[in-house]
Amino acid sequence: MTHISTLARWAAPAGLSMAVLSSPAWAFQPGSTECIAPAGAGGGWDMTCRLVGKALQDQKLIPGTMQVLNKAGGGGGAAYAEVVNKRNSENNLIVAASTATAARLGQNAYPGNDMTQVRWVGAVGADYGMIAVAADSPFNTLPELMAKVKADPTSISFAGGSAVGGWDHLKVLIAAQKAGITNVRTIKYVAFDGGGEAVTQLLAGKIQAFTGDISEAKGFVDAGKIKVLAVLAPERLEGEFAKFPTAREQGLNAVGANWRGFYAPGKMSDEAYAFWVKSIGTVYDSKEWKDIMAKQGMAPLNLRGEAFEKFVKESVGEIQDLSKKIGIVK
Repeated sequence: MTHISTLARWAAPAGLSMAVLSSPAWAFQPGSTECIAPAGAGGGWDMTCRLVGKALQDQKLIPGTMQVLNKAGGGGGAAYAEVVNKRNSENNLIVAASTATAARLGQNAYPGNDMTQVRWVGAVGADYGMIAVAADSPFNTLPELMAKVKADPTSISFAGGSAVGGWDHLKVLIAAQKAGITNVRTIKYVAFDGGGEAVTQLLAGKIQAFTGDISEAKGFVDAGKIKVLAVLAPERLEGEFAKFPTAREQGLNAVGANWRGFYAPGKMSDEAYAFWVKSIGTVYDSKEWKDIMAKQGMAPLNLRGEAFEKFVKESVGEIQDLSKKIGIVK
C-alpha cells in the first residue's frame, strides 16, 4: 500500500523533522489551552488529546490543565469546520488528527474545506490498525472471518470510529482485498463517533467485528471483552503487544498504520504556531512520551512543522488514489 511506504519513508532520523518557523517560542505565552478531539470519548483522537495534554502539563509546558472538548460528527468534519469557520485565529487551541483526517480530506469529505486551511503542528507517533471480535466470538483468526465475509457478505458487519470511507473502513477493505474479496463494496461497515461506541455495539451483539487501532483496543482486551484477530503491522509489535498476531503471519499481506498528531487554526499567529511545534516536539522527545508510546503500542513518527505538513499532503494524495481504486472517490 503506497501510504505505508510513505510512513516508512518519513519515520526517519529526527533531523528531517525539525523544520519550524524561526519565531522564538517565548514570544507567545499560552493561556487557557484546549484540545479538540473530533469524536466521542474513548477513541483514538480522544486518547491523543488526553495523553499529550497531560504530558504538556506534567512537563510544565502549559499552565494548568489542558481542556479536552469532544466534538463528534462527520468523521472529524464537524470539528474541522468549527475550527476553520469559527475559531480560525485562536492561539491556545490544537486539534487531534490522524490518518483518518487525511482520509476524509483526500475524499473531499469535509465540504468546502481542504488541508491548507489549517496549520499542521506535528506527529506524536503511529498506531497500527487491527481487526477484533468479541471475546466469545466463534472466529479466532482473520482468515476465518474473511472466509465468512467472502461466502456471505451480509452476515458480517464491521464497525469503526470513522465515517464510511474513513480510515477504519479502508483498513477493512485492504484486508478484504488481500483475502481475495474482489467486490469490496459488498462489505458491511457501520460508522460510529469513536472507537468506544463501536466496541459497545460489538459487545451488544449489534455488529460482528471491530476495526480500529491497537492502542484503543488494548484496554478492551485487558478487560477480557474483545480478542484481536490480527494487527495490521509488518511484524509483531514489542512488549505487551507481542501476543497479538499479524495479518501477514496468517497469510494476508495487509498493513495499515495510523499516524497521530495535531493541527491548529489556520490564522494562528506565527509565534503561537512556533510554540506549539516546539512544545509538541519537546513532549515527543521526552523519555516519558517514549514510555507512553511503548505502553500504547505506538510506532515512532517524528515529524514537526513544515516536514509534517509535507507528510500530510502526501498522505492526503495517496489515500485519494487508494479511494479511487476502491470506488469511494470518482
